Amino acid sequence: MNAQQTVGHPDAAFGRAARAGGATDPRPEPTPVHAHGPAAADASGEFLDLVHQVLRSFRQGTAGFLDEAGTTPGQLRFLRTLARFDTPRRSGEIAECLCVAPRSVTSKVDAAEAAGHVRRIPDPTDRRATLIELTETGRDLLSAVATQRREGAQDRLARLSEPERAELLRLLRHVAGD
Repeated sequence: MNAQQTVGHPDAAFGRAARAGGATDPRPEPTPVHAHGPAAADASGEFLDLVHQVLRSFRQGTAGFLDEAGTTPGQLRFLRTLARFDTPRRSGEIAECLCVAPRSVTSKVDAAEAAGHVRRIPDPTDRRATLIELTETGRDLLSAVATQRREGAQDRLARLSEPERAELLRLLRHVAGD
């Protein structure tokens, strides 16, 4: 097992001895990867670890919200992709944007349609095809998720003073290439 695999791995989180009822396992405990672990031997490793940690905390916060809303992160990604289009789209186009097989989109459309987040409509240019469009309920969900994420970001930024926030944003823009 390499260091990358220890992140989120049950052995790293709980230890083999604890799961084995206290018996000692002769294998060494894996070293968890975090900001001060092996991947942080250089600044780029620490940078990657910290970015991952921040993004993971956002995903975890969103996952709880999505559970309450009765949807999944995969469904959210599908809905966000659909929302980026200005008009309804065919499943194949959505699959291309998501880099998934068209049949994967079909199951996402089925679930989103059952939840009232999208609807299938006839394609006016090809009577054999259908288009997928976001419903008002789907837009409301995306808006609520965006609000939840902004609030999460505000909570994290509130830990910093105003000059620290400005410096963090300045540095991130620089690293992002803007």
